[in-house]
Amino acid sequence: MRVEAARAAHSILTDELALDVRAGLGGAGQKSLPSRYLYDDLGSALFEAIGHLPEYGLTRADERILRSHARDIVRAMRGPCTVAELGSGSGRKTRWLLESLGTRHPVKYYPIDISSAALERCEQELGRLPAVRVEPIEADYLSGLSHVVSLRRKDERMLLLFLGSTIGNFERDEAMEFIREVRGRLEPGDGFLIGTDLVKPAATLVAAYDDALGVTAAFNLNVLRRINRELDADFNLDVFRHEARWNAPKRRVEMHLVAAVAHVVRIRAIDLTVTFRAGESIWTESSYKYEADDPTRVFSKASFSVAGQWLDRDWPFAESLLIAE
Repeated sequence: MRVEAARAAHSILTDELALDVRAGLGGAGQKSLPSRYLYDDLGSALFEAIGHLPEYGLTRADERILRSHARDIVRAMRGPCTVAELGSGSGRKTRWLLESLGTRHPVKYYPIDISSAALERCEQELGRLPAVRVEPIEADYLSGLSHVVSLRRKDERMLLLFLGSTIGNFERDEAMEFIREVRGRLEPGDGFLIGTDLVKPAATLVAAYDDALGVTAAFNLNVLRRINRELDADFNLDVFRHEARWNAPKRRVEMHLVAAVAHVVRIRAIDLTVTFRAGESIWTESSYKYEADDPTRVFSKASFSVAGQWLDRDWPFAESLLIAE
């Protein structure tokens, strides 16, 4: 059953990729691709590597908070609860929360990700924890969450995790709509632990998304490799370069793939020809940065209250625990 479900999920994602590529590359104006397509199996592995880079302090800040405050976080969740994680990756940062919960009662953990390889690593690593049962779900965020909701018992609460700063990949209005969609699937008393990367000096932010080793560049360029593979395109990765830009008025880092020369790309699976000018870019990701009070000031508008917030000072970052009202 799991294999059949994975195949169905992959087919849906390929269809969505085709639609989004046509919409993002086939029209006039700024070319763009949704950032979620960066995370195929190779992209997910490269992102794991980015977390170890000296320039990218976000992952280490997130881990420091979770390691130091896991007991405080789970203490706010009273009674038995099941855990689900949106975009879990390998689940490395989730270990401390699961270990803390596992000392109170057996825990079911549902990692949700579109990368089957990441889910396999997650199941191998976290499935060894005492009192933790891992049930991977290969799906996008909201489809996966809806599936978890259908499995939950009426007498248990849910702790939903959205770690890192993935909410920063959403446009501001889209982020609020996503938060409302999540709230609509939760019950009163459920917890939603959400990470937000905070504003810091521009030079620090740009370096974090354009490291000296070029790992982030490889991560970004891999989306073109994926389109070549899944949609029979002929992108030449050698004529694109990765570029990170800090947009101060919007408080976001933008990742672009910039064409070095004018050329034409054919995407045969959707019968699309894309013309690039020299210097023209594909905008592949936005990483919005937040102020520490944004979860209280903004996310509470979606019928959440804030039960607690934990900050990292070395790399300004926040984990906020929202409770569904």
